[in-house]
Amino acid sequence: MKILHTSDWHLGMLISGTDISEDQHFFIDQIREIVRTQKIDVVLIAGDVFDRANVSGDAIKLYDDAVTGLCLSDGAKTVVIAGNHDGAERLAQCSRLLAGSGLYVAGALERPVAKASFGDVDIYMLPWSDTAKVRYLFPEKTEEITGTESACRVLCDSIRETMDPSKKNILVSHSFIVSAETSVSDRAAEIGFASAVSSGVFEGFDYVALGHIHKPQDITDSIRYSGTPMPYSFGKEEKQEKSVTIIDTEDMSRQIVPLKLLHERKTLRGTMDELLEGDVPEEVKNGYVRVELTDHFLGTETMLALRRVYPNILEGSGLTYDDGNAKTTLTAEDLKRAANDPAAIFRSFCADVIGMEPDKEQIERFMKAFGDDGKEELQ
Repeated sequence: MKILHTSDWHLGMLISGTDISEDQHFFIDQIREIVRTQKIDVVLIAGDVFDRANVSGDAIKLYDDAVTGLCLSDGAKTVVIAGNHDGAERLAQCSRLLAGSGLYVAGALERPVAKASFGDVDIYMLPWSDTAKVRYLFPEKTEEITGTESACRVLCDSIRETMDPSKKNILVSHSFIVSAETSVSDRAAEIGFASAVSSGVFEGFDYVALGHIHKPQDITDSIRYSGTPMPYSFGKEEKQEKSVTIIDTEDMSRQIVPLKLLHERKTLRGTMDELLEGDVPEEVKNGYVRVELTDHFLGTETMLALRRVYPNILEGSGLTYDDGNAKTTLTAEDLKRAANDPAAIFRSFCADVIGMEPDKEQIERFMKAFGDDGKEELQ
């Protein structure tokens, strides 16, 4: 049996106010193509399907299209667990009915831990939960459950007590392993470091398919994070090759299949003249860009000029007038707000060009001279 492991799709996410659903549609199409060409039997989605509990109708439709296509068109059983970003109850609606069509969903944690069986393979589904929930489900273990580590151990012990050693036993979990390498977009995991567990709690499983951390990485020979299918932050994620993991249960061998990006993600650093020259490959220029100005003050005027070269610029940083060692930062979302506020553009222009904030009278004169025609042009 061939199993594909993916996680952390974060459907519905906005990056700096920018809709990235087109990029997410792009990686879903690739995953489905891999399922068809590699003849995948089961797809595991290890949590954080959505970016938040209440997402847009478009994000829900994208998920619906993806899992319907995987199960009905591509012939793959699909196992989904809820992550900390998902609305567990909402994700698991009609789960028993959907299982008949090949979609197995574990939303809120249950006792016994949910299981999907496919021939000689048992897949256990361990969605994101908290210590209080585990204590509630295992009242006889209340004193033993002192934190996340012991709670996770109790859950895994409950599986190990009943699992069939003659089968391949796979665990799907949305967890933070203490030794995992994080990225900027893993801030929620880092803030919740107290919720991290050691890899030892997962001993005894033939493979542990993890979600939650965004960098693809092996924790042990049998424990792996598939990572996000696309980068969701600058910095470390720019250098990560995004992928899915394929497991062959016959010999438990693994294959890492890279995923292409619709938009490259890159930080560009240089002077204003260097950045405006745009001496970079087209895929970088038209990708998601963060600029770091080394010789210029950053304001709306500057960002607008840079956007003419880098149409998908998401973030920028530059010098400030107050402190030569400090930086000011603007995002695409800030730019959109400013486009609907001509006075904000005027204030930014004054800061950029003459290094001072306009007073109330100057702003009023500008707005009077600006008129409706200029406003329409800016929008």
